[in-house]
Amino acid sequence: MARFLPNEDPFTLEDQLKILGNDELLDFWEESQMLDRYLEPAEHEEPPSMHYENAILNELRLRYSMGEI
Repeated sequence: MARFLPNEDPFTLEDQLKILGNDELLDFWEESQMLDRYLEPAEHEEPPSMHYENAILNELRLRYSMGEI
């Protein structure tokens, strides 16, 4: 049965961040900063944490503008 499931997650990172509480979102940001220690990008690539950091910052800005923080 599992072979019929899609290989990729159907939810984007941005969608997944929306369901996290503020504390969980900040914890996730902190954990994402540790990725750079374990995953080394190529010379011309941005660090792995940058994608997560940008998505988290956008979510925090959205919450702040909506008065949820």
